[in-house]
Amino acid sequence: MSQGKPIRIAVVNDYEIVVAGVAAALEPYADRVAVVEIDSRLPVASDVDVILYDTFGAAQGASVDVEAVRAGGDARLVVFSWNTHRELVEGALRAGATGYLSKALPAEEIVAAIERIFDGETVLPEHEEPVHEEVGAWPGREHGLTAREAEVLALITQGLSNQEIAQRTYLSINSVKTYIRTAYRKIGVERRSQAVGWGMRHGFEPDRVRSIDDTLG
Repeated sequence: MSQGKPIRIAVVNDYEIVVAGVAAALEPYADRVAVVEIDSRLPVASDVDVILYDTFGAAQGASVDVEAVRAGGDARLVVFSWNTHRELVEGALRAGATGYLSKALPAEEIVAAIERIFDGETVLPEHEEPVHEEVGAWPGREHGLTAREAEVLALITQGLSNQEIAQRTYLSINSVKTYIRTAYRKIGVERRSQAVGWGMRHGFEPDRVRSIDDTLG
């Protein structure tokens, strides 16, 4: 930590509820990491040390446009994902990410990892593991959707096919179909067009929002 000051962080994702949830999870550690900006589908505008890029419903692996997110800045970009598939991790590093954190980590360990990355380390997942508890929030959580079900529904709402969802998330096509079935059952729909309509009414369309905490400027 530089001169005893907290590390300045921007949290980035296509969904406002997701970035707000991550920011809330980090709030108890504000003396170590200060979330000064949250962005949904907008490049980072503040001078920050670290960008925490949440992959929910967004580009992953080598498809992450690191320079566009940085918007000309030199912040370290850290991918934050439940999907720690080796190829996605390696692809994100090739794209310019300087760390890759699993959502299986408790908030305190996330903060510790961010501090290590700020000090120049490249922190990566030690191994792939299933996520039972996930930091933050996601659309549809209040309707009983798991993070994975919600992400698949978000990608359906964005217009992706089952095959495209499998490629984006590195899930098998059978896993995608399973998540679709369980999600449909929970939200009470039977067809894709109904799922898209439900998603559009319940916050599954990507947002375009920027929020900056001027008190930390």
